[in-house]
Amino acid sequence: MEKIVRTLRCKNANIPGTLGKLATAIGKVGIDIGNIATVHLGPHYTIRDIDVFAETEEQLAQAIREVSRLKEVSVLQVRDAVLEFHKNGKIKMISTVPITSLDTLRKVYTPGVAQVCRLIESQPSWKDTYTSIPLSVAIVTDGTAILGLGDIGPVAGMPVMEGKAALLQQLVGVSGIPILLNIKDSDEIVETVKHIASTFGGIQLEDIASPRCFYIEDRLVQELNIPVMHDDQKGTAVVTLAALLNACKLTKVALQEAKIGVIGLGAAGLSIGKFLLKYTGNPVLGTARTEASTKRHAEAGGIPSNLDEIMQKADIVIATTGVRGLIDPGKVRKGQIIFALSNPYPEITPEAARAAGAILAADGRSVNNLLGYPGIWRGTLDAKAGKINYDMLKAAALAIAGAAAEGELVPSAIDPKVHLAVTHAVARAAVESGLAQRQLDDDYFASAD
Repeated sequence: MEKIVRTLRCKNANIPGTLGKLATAIGKVGIDIGNIATVHLGPHYTIRDIDVFAETEEQLAQAIREVSRLKEVSVLQVRDAVLEFHKNGKIKMISTVPITSLDTLRKVYTPGVAQVCRLIESQPSWKDTYTSIPLSVAIVTDGTAILGLGDIGPVAGMPVMEGKAALLQQLVGVSGIPILLNIKDSDEIVETVKHIASTFGGIQLEDIASPRCFYIEDRLVQELNIPVMHDDQKGTAVVTLAALLNACKLTKVALQEAKIGVIGLGAAGLSIGKFLLKYTGNPVLGTARTEASTKRHAEAGGIPSNLDEIMQKADIVIATTGVRGLIDPGKVRKGQIIFALSNPYPEITPEAARAAGAILAADGRSVNNLLGYPGIWRGTLDAKAGKINYDMLKAAALAIAGAAAEGELVPSAIDPKVHLAVTHAVARAAVESGLAQRQLDDDYFASAD
């Protein structure tokens, strides 16, 4: 169950033992305590912010009542830290050139900018030098498959798109620009993206429901001369393979010989099945709610199956259904590797899977797209590749797996070194597979070696 996160701002009398009493009162109702930060330290009292993680609103209210009973403590505020982080959005456009004088203004705007416009008009390739286009990616959604929330619309999905954009900028220096499309017709989406594509160096399709996402990506890949990637497909597959490589290393399971089953054959599940088939050479068992999804899996080389058969026969089980608690712990076979990747609620928690006999289990919090898409994009854009092919995605997976410390399934998703390694691996693969349109010298790759 997803925790309710709140910050309690408490005024504590400067009497020895007060903080201990406060912590005991919170723990008494079964609530976990996170960060404790001192806001004010005075001669008579101290004000502290205490992050708490509750299972329910009632449990949170009970904790506040317990704390309020302490005569040495006053609860000043109960704040929602998550909402506070999102206030006014998480991204903004800023200038890379400080405009602090009329001389600078004349260079970056009028009349100086006309010179640059004329240059690009005569030789369009100069856009890669004198505009932000080559390091900009459109993050396009129609809001039909947002996170684990479903069809909540493009505007409600904006916080997710902003998060993707913020991470692209922070981790690899790529500008992600959310594009919210209030349309659901697949052909209209394709045409709209084609019309705006000249603004960007790449197109990231995000949270578009299956099966429309397959058609939309396929058409855009064919019809645009810039790279297109549906992150829920390619990004998920890359990080899943990376995690599986290390999972097999940790458990002494031979991935090439293991029987793999995928539960859920939407955007993520179908792509994972196809990617693992190409990597291992072995078809993957797959099951889905609809016959159409199962048929697509079979057409891609997979083997149609069902939930019970997968739980009985598969050495590795990967679930991407979005159905919370779908996997009954009683069906877990001893020694299985289980990845229940639906966010925010997995099909089975790692703790429950391990308790039921799984040798290793993980969920979407660790096996997360964030490990893949930033470096995939930066490497692709650095190489100026017009497409993202299998070799580039495979290189990304191997780089992620190789960046994990001994005993780890995957590395930290906010470690800049991981994203640099993925960036250089993808760029190198683009060069070696003949897709790179930009020369990358030894100095470029030196920082990753």
